[in-house]
Amino acid sequence: MLRLSIVSASFLGAITLGGCADLSATQQRTLTGSAGGAAGGALIGAMAGNAGVGALIGAGAGAAGGYLYDRTKQNEQRAYQSGFQEGQRR
Repeated sequence: MLRLSIVSASFLGAITLGGCADLSATQQRTLTGSAGGAAGGALIGAMAGNAGVGALIGAGAGAAGGYLYDRTKQNEQRAYQSGFQEGQRR
């Protein structure tokens, strides 16, 4: 029974992530942060006695972290492009 549950969860996860191919980089990073945060929060919440609340809090924190990470990467890319264009003009 446990093996069936693991296989089913793995299959469902693969199908769910397969639908993420057409997401923007911001959406992908936010979703990845949310999923990672939910998993970590569920683990910590299970140890504390309430996995559901832990997963919910972790998902929110992970989504915020993923979004902030994306904004940082976008700013780095803009700074690089600006410097590259400035170097081309000289």
